[in-house]
Amino acid sequence: MNNRTAVITGASSGIGAAIAIKLAADGARVALVARRKDRVEELRDRIGERAVAVTADVRDPGEVAAARERIAAELGRADLVVNAAGILVPGLLDGENAPEEWRRQLDVNVSGLLHVFRAFLPDLRAAAADGLRADLVNVSSIAATRIEPGAAVYAATKAAVSHLSRNLRNELAPAGIRVTNLEPGVVVTELLSGSELGVAWLEDMKTRIDPLEAADLAEVVAFAAGRPSHVSLPEIVVVPTKQI
Repeated sequence: MNNRTAVITGASSGIGAAIAIKLAADGARVALVARRKDRVEELRDRIGERAVAVTADVRDPGEVAAARERIAAELGRADLVVNAAGILVPGLLDGENAPEEWRRQLDVNVSGLLHVFRAFLPDLRAAAADGLRADLVNVSSIAATRIEPGAAVYAATKAAVSHLSRNLRNELAPAGIRVTNLEPGVVVTELLSGSELGVAWLEDMKTRIDPLEAADLAEVVAFAAGRPSHVSLPEIVVVPTKQI
């Protein structure tokens, strides 16, 4: 990762934060992008001078574009972009607040990913044109291919992420840009912390299947992005050994 500049969305916690820590430890300069200013600044202080904290909401293309300009000015051109921002709002499709909850998940998980992709694509194209490794990593979920009672819209957004990743690879591979779609199983993160049902479900998973830690996914991302430029890992599924 030496001399690489990585942009990680959703870097305030969970998988995004773990990826940032790992990439920085491996020698990359890292841009920590998230809405929670205090959290990304805390992580920046933990990582040190190789990191910058950038407060931005991926739902807003203007904020994403501004983030890209700041990152370019402070760290240089990005050659590794990780879309780790995502939310899960548990609830049935006919729930009282369902339409609002649908929009939040679609705006962050799908539209946010596209805003980030579009903002940083010129950087990735330029890196690839210079013969350097250029990587776009999208964090999806195994929910993309499963029926998920109580999380149908979340699952649908992750199906969109996985399919978008395949289409992005089809478009970008000729330019030398690698696209990796990462589909994790159960991971111990803050994703379900806003729901009593979600917290109870995760606690049950901890006793039965020994879920993944965010650091496990960070290792996988670092491995994929660390391959020689002619080697691509388009689809990676990572699940706890006991998860069926």
